[in-house]
Amino acid sequence: MTDALTVRALNRATLARQFLLERAAVPALDAIEHLGGMQSQAPLAPYVGLWTRLRDFAPGELAALTEERQVVRLHLMRATVHLASARDALEWRPLFTSMQAAVFSANFRRGVRGVDHEALLGQARGLLAERPRSRAELGRLLAEHWPDADPNSLAQTATNGLVLCQVPPRGVWGKGGPATWAPLEDWLGAPLASAAVDELVLRYLGAFGPASVADVQSWSGLTRLREVLERLPLRSFRGPDGQPLHDLPDGPRPDEDTPAPPRFLPEYDNLLLSYKDRTRVIPHDRPVPLPPGNGATDGTVLIDGRWQGTWRIRDGRLRITPFIPLGPAEREALGAEAARLCAFAAPEAANDIVIGNP
Repeated sequence: MTDALTVRALNRATLARQFLLERAAVPALDAIEHLGGMQSQAPLAPYVGLWTRLRDFAPGELAALTEERQVVRLHLMRATVHLASARDALEWRPLFTSMQAAVFSANFRRGVRGVDHEALLGQARGLLAERPRSRAELGRLLAEHWPDADPNSLAQTATNGLVLCQVPPRGVWGKGGPATWAPLEDWLGAPLASAAVDELVLRYLGAFGPASVADVQSWSGLTRLREVLERLPLRSFRGPDGQPLHDLPDGPRPDEDTPAPPRFLPEYDNLLLSYKDRTRVIPHDRPVPLPPGNGATDGTVLIDGRWQGTWRIRDGRLRITPFIPLGPAEREALGAEAARLCAFAAPEAANDIVIGNP
């Protein structure tokens, strides 16, 4: 008989793999690969995401990895910007080529009607090989050749049709800058590889399992993964509603009563986005927020392992807004973790931490 897992058991299994029960003593590069990349729509979000998961993490570690081209930001899962190791970027990016093409077709085809697609990509490739460029600059230059087309659609066609990455100083702690794009293979000095989708699925389960077929597809944006999961040597479970779940045979599944300390996540963290059924980490119907900003001043709060609040740093103050009433012990633990967040991201806010009421 297949073992059943409760919502709380799924929560603790996920937290253990996400390094959110105990901070892990591993290098940032290893953590990024273990997590299957990190959501990086907000360019500095991975810094907070690594701080909350790792012991003794300092921003300079990830900044150096970025500037030394050991990690890179590019469109991967769900056609959104992720931070990945150079190795994963080269191996995984070909799996998402058709998804990127679908983004173009759905949103920008009309603006480049009558433009020869291959000629456009060739012209854009040459411009980006000269030096990294923003979409705005690329659109203006391409419009010199196709003046009747929409410049933004020209730029979007290029950046969705070519294999590109965003380059520093964007994504570097303490620096920052506009999103500029360069060809991935040129930037990393290596060719694209050809990873099997099986490896992608196994890496997902290592960071997010146990999970259903729909969960894996929601995380990746890929489809037709049922046959992949069925051919892999996995262990089967039943979820809270009886749905079939899959997991690595030796994946950590701690006792559901394992204590989960409060944790501060950056905005749009993959923990909250990587399931079709998000109830293991989201006990309500609130949409996951993506506020404007660089990713180091806003985010969400885990209380007992689930999203139960938000945080924001503004004008030298850290304000925490819980969704549920907190007891004295919970407030004390949350305040202690908030002080650690301030020490990392905003020392000027250390003496002005406000924990509100629901």
